[in-house]
Amino acid sequence: MRSWPSMLVLIALICGAIAIIPPLTPIHAEEPPEKIDVEATIEKGLEWLKRAQAPDGHWAAQGDQYPTAMTGLAGMALLMEGSTLREGKYSDNIQKAVNWFIARAQPNGMLGNPNNPSEATRYTYGHGFGLLFLASAYGEEEDVERRKKLEKILKKAVEFTGKSQTNRGGWGYVSAADGNNFDEGSTTITQLQALRAARNAGILVPKEIIDRAVKYLRDATTPRGGIIYSLAQGGGAAVGQERPPLTAAAVACAFSAGQYNDEYAKKWIKFCKENIPIGKGRLAHDEYQSYYLAQAIYVLGDDRYGELFPKEPKEQWLTWSRYKEAMFSHLKSQQNADGSWTSGYIGPVFSTAVNLTILQLDKGLLPIYHR
Repeated sequence: MRSWPSMLVLIALICGAIAIIPPLTPIHAEEPPEKIDVEATIEKGLEWLKRAQAPDGHWAAQGDQYPTAMTGLAGMALLMEGSTLREGKYSDNIQKAVNWFIARAQPNGMLGNPNNPSEATRYTYGHGFGLLFLASAYGEEEDVERRKKLEKILKKAVEFTGKSQTNRGGWGYVSAADGNNFDEGSTTITQLQALRAARNAGILVPKEIIDRAVKYLRDATTPRGGIIYSLAQGGGAAVGQERPPLTAAAVACAFSAGQYNDEYAKKWIKFCKENIPIGKGRLAHDEYQSYYLAQAIYVLGDDRYGELFPKEPKEQWLTWSRYKEAMFSHLKSQQNADGSWTSGYIGPVFSTAVNLTILQLDKGLLPIYHR
């Protein structure tokens, strides 16, 4: 069984956006939100990602680690710009990334290389982010033969995800068979969002797989509305064991399926509002929280929170405008001169890709992020 500290490291490395949530009132060292040229910030970041892509089409963390996850995340950032497999400024880069995945898809459907030392014990993350990217790119493939090949890979990838699910409905860092039926919340959400992207693309996803995953998240919800780390450890969802970052991720995942009025989604939103104090300095797993909380609040927009909780005063609503005011100036201030972002030893590909995801949500181009 992995130790809790190693779990923390893994979650921080694979699942987050490298950014500290700043105060809602931007500090004096950062530009006022209205003066920020968001498009220029995005373009600098995308150009850096373009330059950082390896000749064979992949991206990687420091030391060429986690290539499957990094390529999936970087590819998503390029797709969010508006480029596709057919056209756009980054079309060639997207094609190279898709080709890289096609060449490395395993016969059993797994996306990635189980022989890569950095992925051997955590390959479900790369598989999930890879499936998310390929499903999002698939709709723009016009070449008949390549489309058939990509469709086959997506179907096999969905099949692999389903077979990797534990008997509780979740996923662990490896398949249920390889991981002794261990599961936990962060990779469960990665798989679930990827499956929904595949379904959006027209790939058949058995309903029972998603239903079991949703049940897992609900079973992992405490009476306070927060989600615990893992059901595999026994004891059920106990109060005091909630993980705000996982809860924020669950909200984003529920919204990606259009579940805005779901009883549990509303519980998760309330828990996040009460337990993730935006603008209070560095918090545990704030990188992970930034990545998924941004997706959730984007879907809330400026009015949906009030529709869900009509008795709350407007000044207490979670709104996208307030989140942007707090976040975007900070992201611009942390961007390096070359267009990248850097934080931690995992490397700039990771932090740049996830920060670009946050900054480009307003474009609303990919179905998985639609309001």
